[in-house]
Amino acid sequence: MWNKLLVPALVLAAGAAWAEGLPGVTDGPGPNLVIEVADAKGAAKGRIVLDLYKDKAPNHVERLVTLAKSGAYDGVVFHRVIDGFMAQTGDVEFGKHGGDTARAGMGGSNMPDLRAEFNDVSFQAGTVGMARSQDPNSANSQFFIDLAPATFLDGQYTVVGQLVDGWDVLNAIKKGDPAANGAVVEPDYMVKVTVEE
Repeated sequence: MWNKLLVPALVLAAGAAWAEGLPGVTDGPGPNLVIEVADAKGAAKGRIVLDLYKDKAPNHVERLVTLAKSGAYDGVVFHRVIDGFMAQTGDVEFGKHGGDTARAGMGGSNMPDLRAEFNDVSFQAGTVGMARSQDPNSANSQFFIDLAPATFLDGQYTVVGQLVDGWDVLNAIKKGDPAANGAVVEPDYMVKVTVEE
């Protein structure tokens, strides 16, 4: 079990090597999602880089890359952020910054849901997983990034990647109300999401 206090330092010091040391991770670098983050008023907070594991979850990675390249993720809020657990985003249907985000977390994209691609990668700090409903085959566009180890999710959600840069930015994303399951009022958002291959 990783010490929560050491994780941010390890991520910053190790960069891409951080992901390579995790159990089950065999993919090389990229494709990477590069996410520019801003607060609700549009002030830049920095950049997050996620290395996607196309060998572990090829269909889910293809979906993330397709949505990012089409611009669908641009302007989407981090609608659910639970301190010590995870930051969730990617609702391209109901989660657009500047609009009514009351239903953020309930939508997806105009593409069909994906069949689960559970794999042997453990959920640790910085691990990227696909959000879904109770149906294991219901992931679509939403994803989350763990703020701390969450091994209880292993084998239950599809791991699609790992944060390799921007731990400080991720950790600074506005947290939600624990009593409201992490729902965020005036949430931070993804200004621009690009793909580096």
